Amino acid sequence: MSALTQSPAWRALQAYQTVMAQQHLRELFNRDPQRFNKFSLSFSDMLIDYSKQPINDETVELLLTLARQQQLEGWIARMFSGDKINSTEHRAALHIALRGQHPIVVDGVDVMPEVKRVLKQMERFTIAVQSGARRGYSGKMFTDIVNIGIGGSDLGPAMVTEALKPYWLNGITPHFISNVDGAQLTQVLQRLNPETTLFVIASKTFTTQETLANAHSARQWFLSHGGSEKNIAQHFVAVSTNQPAVEQFGIDAENMFVFWDWVGGRYSLWSAIGLPIALTIGMDNFYALLAGAREMDQHFASAPLEKNMPVMLGLIGIWQINFFGSSSHAILPYDQCLHRFPAYLQQLDMESNGKRITRDGEMVDYATGAVVWGEPGTNGQHAFFQLLHQGTQTISADFLAPCQSHYLIGDHHRMLLANFLAQTEALMTGKTETEVRAELEAQGMDTQVATQLVLHKVFPGNRPTTSILFKKLTPQTLGSLIALYEHKVFVQSVIWNINPFDQWGVELGKQLAGKILVELAEKASTSAHDASTCGLIDFIRNNQ
Repeated sequence: MSALTQSPAWRALQAYQTVMAQQHLRELFNRDPQRFNKFSLSFSDMLIDYSKQPINDETVELLLTLARQQQLEGWIARMFSGDKINSTEHRAALHIALRGQHPIVVDGVDVMPEVKRVLKQMERFTIAVQSGARRGYSGKMFTDIVNIGIGGSDLGPAMVTEALKPYWLNGITPHFISNVDGAQLTQVLQRLNPETTLFVIASKTFTTQETLANAHSARQWFLSHGGSEKNIAQHFVAVSTNQPAVEQFGIDAENMFVFWDWVGGRYSLWSAIGLPIALTIGMDNFYALLAGAREMDQHFASAPLEKNMPVMLGLIGIWQINFFGSSSHAILPYDQCLHRFPAYLQQLDMESNGKRITRDGEMVDYATGAVVWGEPGTNGQHAFFQLLHQGTQTISADFLAPCQSHYLIGDHHRMLLANFLAQTEALMTGKTETEVRAELEAQGMDTQVATQLVLHKVFPGNRPTTSILFKKLTPQTLGSLIALYEHKVFVQSVIWNINPFDQWGVELGKQLAGKILVELAEKASTSAHDASTCGLIDFIRNNQ
């Protein structure tokens, strides 16, 4: 048994879970009219309501005791001071520096001057593209930006540009290529004009297999559709640290935007990885995105634990995952612009906390992380909400919505918000057998028919949700929202005593793929793998 699961704070929460498991959320609200005021937090123009979670005053105090036992405040201070808290890679985790303003020292060097230098480089480049000072080889202004990356070099910029579509500048459209499946690259390129297309190749090492395969295919497309070798430097830029490889590709070193080993891919959209964001929405809006994240950073670093949004969001997740056994967590944004937000959070959460070894090198004996998934409302209501309401699994969910929409069409946004509110209420209250029977009888339904239907129409309720509302989805608000979830993930990693900043779990598949790639091109059968993999390789060879 681990020190964590044997600790006083953990055992107290285990004991208290049996108390809370016997109480229905409906009854908790009936008994306490102040429940919403007690279990909600406001910051800037954002509100988090976690009153529809199975908690009371005692639960919150026990969770806070667990946080203090795990020295959460000390870990927060260590991250903000530049300590090398990424223990397996001996690095700091300083995504906060990318949007910071104050000196942060790593290995005796203040990183902020270099961060600001790259931001200025991005600003100059962005202004040049948007003003037409930098153009394509035929003299035409750029109209399309194609970002080629994968993982954090794709998900963050793709999500943000979609979320901030109302802020797109006229004349520029972003595209994102990540999948090594040639279908994605082909379908994007066939719509573009090479004379007006700018490519951003995002790879820290400039060796990522999928990214480089897509980059070289895009390069060949450019050369075969009118561009020349000397034009490569006009139409291709890189976000990387490998200058020799970048130059060998044909990219001018002046158009290489660096970032650092203390920036993990899934935390990197605030860096030069965000170049396609800046090119799409303008540098002023990119700075506003950084400012929103910085505000949440300051709140996370200074607010008392019980008033701290990321802390409470993280602790509620601990309560659900470790004490109620929730292994699945839904992210449900009631805003079409946030349709890529669940996919972004999948990587942020699952790649960070999908770990089974503690910082101390011991196997955990408790759950870490949850399966994160979701779709925008109201689409999900007509797909998987049936399981949320009446299925055998209890799935926790975050509901997100803006009070104001950028798109004022009829009564659409009011309908959207009505559904948002109705779903969280329905998941909480449910509908009892008595209520269903009375409803059917009021409709004049035959008693025998009603008896057959009644259990099918019962909703157990007591399904946990957290609601996150914000005034409007602006660049600044989005920055705060993303940082909120970044810090929530960190809070949970501290409680679980795991390192959220490495990702060794992605390595084995990459290594094997490199070996199998060679074998797929050979004619002779292979026996170098298990029988299943060898059989699959043979089937592919015989059918290509």
